[in-house]
Amino acid sequence: MDFILDSPTPETLNGDISLHDRLRNKLQNSVFWARCMRHVLSLGQKEMVSFMDFLLSPTSKVLNKWFEASIHAPGSGYVLLHHVMGETDGDRNVWSHVEGGMGSVSLAISKAAIEAGVHILTNAEVSQVLLFDGTRVHSSIVLSNATPYKTFMGLVPQDALPNDFLRAVKYSDYYSGVTKINVAVDKLPQFHCYKSSQLEVGPHHTATIHIGSESMEEIGSACLDAWNGLPSGRPVMEMTIPSSMDKTISPPGKHVVSLFTQYTPYKPSDGSWEDPTYRESYAQKCFSLIDEYAPGFSTSVIGYDMLTPPDLEREFGLTGGNIFHGAMGLDSLFLMRPAIGWSGYRSPVNGLYMCGSGSHPGGGVMGAPGRNAAHVVLQDFKKQYR
Repeated sequence: MDFILDSPTPETLNGDISLHDRLRNKLQNSVFWARCMRHVLSLGQKEMVSFMDFLLSPTSKVLNKWFEASIHAPGSGYVLLHHVMGETDGDRNVWSHVEGGMGSVSLAISKAAIEAGVHILTNAEVSQVLLFDGTRVHSSIVLSNATPYKTFMGLVPQDALPNDFLRAVKYSDYYSGVTKINVAVDKLPQFHCYKSSQLEVGPHHTATIHIGSESMEEIGSACLDAWNGLPSGRPVMEMTIPSSMDKTISPPGKHVVSLFTQYTPYKPSDGSWEDPTYRESYAQKCFSLIDEYAPGFSTSVIGYDMLTPPDLEREFGLTGGNIFHGAMGLDSLFLMRPAIGWSGYRSPVNGLYMCGSGSHPGGGVMGAPGRNAAHVVLQDFKKQYR
């Protein structure tokens, strides 16, 4: 999959294209498909059939092969595959913590950009992408890292966009059932399943810890609650403790616990995320569930910050609160991301490119959409000024 993730999609060029560029595009696409076929043939029939089975199967079928457990949407198995792509220091399927928190990634990128002569303006909200007739241009190239919905429904004049493209962007699936809770605690959680007299960091504290997902029925029930407009009665949680490896983000003796909780509807039918009491009840529900696995966790909580889907949308511009900038189903990937005919990072607006998670190959901290988009921009820029 690495080859596909690290390559721009073999999209056919749109608009008034010269014969030279059209032939060049056909050649590039032919090279892509030839490489793709070579990778397919190298797998062999058995491995290829196994790969397609994994890719197209529901999550429940994939997990039931490996776990004694009884997410049933066809194609959802790809999400499992997407989460184990890539590598860290040569080790595949490994996740890493960033020293200083995730913001350190952006700081490192910005430092490298500034050293290369880039001027960065922050704390300034973009209200509109303006189109000019060529007599007044602030930038000939714009790359949008916002969601497709935010970019084309909120920033670009809609009369400059094709109707079919607008409809595709408007009606894409931006639903998300994720609420993130960052918790400050005064001691490490100690789990029933790992008996230890040591109160210091153990190997289990540096791993990803799953809470409330002992069976597919339990996960399915939690998901069904959200489909019915209710926060899950027993949320499914992914816990990490970044301070177990990074001493820069918490005082001595204290720790930071990150909870990725599911499932929470954007607009609950039994309350509102704007209600402090309602928010508190969900947080305490999560903490109480953790108590079942790590007794005393609730009493160790010093404070917490909770980001519901509306919070994620408001604070980070994530349409629907979706951290992937849109659904990651098979109908929303590769040549169909963000819209059929526009998967190659270019947009219907000349000079406007998409470079965020709403582009191929999708969400995750991998930088592939931005890297691929940058190559396309450089290619167009060189062609314009050659």
